[in-house]
Amino acid sequence: MPEPQPVQMIGLRQALRTYVEALETQSARHIKPLHWYIATKLVVEGGFRPEEVTPRPPFRIEIEGRGPTRRFLLTHDPSAAGFGEQTILGGVKTKQVDVTVTKPGIGPCIAVSVKGTVEAFRNLTNRMEEAIGDCTNLHISYPNLVYGFLHVIKANVETPGLPPNDVAIRADGRIARSIQRYHDAMSELSGRRGVRNDYTRYEAVALALVHPSGEAIGEVLPNYPLESSRLLFAAFFESVYQTYDHRFVYAAPDLKGLTARLEWDPESPALAPTTTLGFQPRTTVPRGNDEV
Repeated sequence: MPEPQPVQMIGLRQALRTYVEALETQSARHIKPLHWYIATKLVVEGGFRPEEVTPRPPFRIEIEGRGPTRRFLLTHDPSAAGFGEQTILGGVKTKQVDVTVTKPGIGPCIAVSVKGTVEAFRNLTNRMEEAIGDCTNLHISYPNLVYGFLHVIKANVETPGLPPNDVAIRADGRIARSIQRYHDAMSELSGRRGVRNDYTRYEAVALALVHPSGEAIGEVLPNYPLESSRLLFAAFFESVYQTYDHRFVYAAPDLKGLTARLEWDPESPALAPTTTLGFQPRTTVPRGNDEV
């Protein structure tokens, strides 16, 4: 078995390109770069401390000053990167979760399960059943947990010789019925807001169809799901952040010093390369622009 690779700083398109180009999918190594992307995003855009994220992204924090003038500078440090998944004790069984954020003294606050499908789309129903079970299992133990489910699908276009069950997009541009049915079913499992709400629902669910070839390889298909869908990939992380803030920051002001998401100083050394990769860092207002 090959040695696990530590998290690398990687952009979305590169991660998805690795996924759709993979010839071997049993080891799940083809989807690990997407885990790296999510872990990086939770730090750079989400404002979570790198040591709180599993797998640990390749960053360190340098703190300058004290009190209201304190600055949080994010630096890129490949030697700090980790790998693996966190095992969470559920109400029925333990569950290894792809990407998590855990606060000391509080426990797991955010969990993101990542699934990928490259063919045999008639089996998507099985994925839905697994998703319901996983969500219920973890919410029983951690009702406050903000649980996200991200599913990436290789957008195979109908061509001669491609088995019908492996087709994601028909020759006329229509989305395969198996994927449409799966989308509709997963829409009902998204949008959990209150901690007393249905444990079988995720706080956020996203479905992303990925171009498998050509100039757009690795890009998320822009016209499906539709703009009205609950499963838009573009809205996934913002929904996770908003729900987290509501439960762990605004609803618990006494814990704000521990749970509030950080804002990185604009002069942080790590921000320039992450911007190049397409990230939009969560930063403080630049000096001199406080009144803007």
